[in-house]
Amino acid sequence: MSAIDRNINLDSLYRQVIMDHYKNPRHRGHMDEDSDITVNMNNPTCGDRIQLQLKVEDGIVTDVMFDGDGCSISMSSASMMCQAIKGLEVEKALKLAEIFSKMMQGEEYDDTDIDLGDIEALAGVAKFPARIKCATLCWKAMEKGLSNQPS
Repeated sequence: MSAIDRNINLDSLYRQVIMDHYKNPRHRGHMDEDSDITVNMNNPTCGDRIQLQLKVEDGIVTDVMFDGDGCSISMSSASMMCQAIKGLEVEKALKLAEIFSKMMQGEEYDDTDIDLGDIEALAGVAKFPARIKCATLCWKAMEKGLSNQPS
C-alpha cells in the first residue's frame, strides 16, 4: 500500500469517527441534578451554539454534558471533548484544551501524558481555518468554566 493510499484510508477513518460522534453523540443532554458550572457560548459567524454543564468534585470533572446546535465538526468535537475530560483532574482537562488548541493551529504539541483518543480525528480541521472556530467552541466553553476551579 502506498503512502497516498494510507493517507486516504486514514482520512476516511477520521471522517467516520467524526460522523459517528455527530450522529451518536456521547454526553449529549442536560444533567438531571444541578451542575456546578454551566457555560453558554455561540459562534455568531456560523450559528453554532453550545451549553456545557460540568460537575467538579475534589478537583476532578465527575460529570459533563452538552447540548446545542451546530455543524458536524462542532457537535462531534463537543462529544469527543466530553468523553475525554470526564474523570480527569481539572488541571489535565485544561492541559488537554491547550493541546487541542495547538493541534487546531497546526502547532507542535506534547501529548505524551494525555491520551487524545478520538480527538485526534479532528486534526485535519487545521487545514480549514474557517472550521477551527467550530471545532474549538466547546473547548473554549470548557476552559471558561474550569478556569476558576481549584485543581
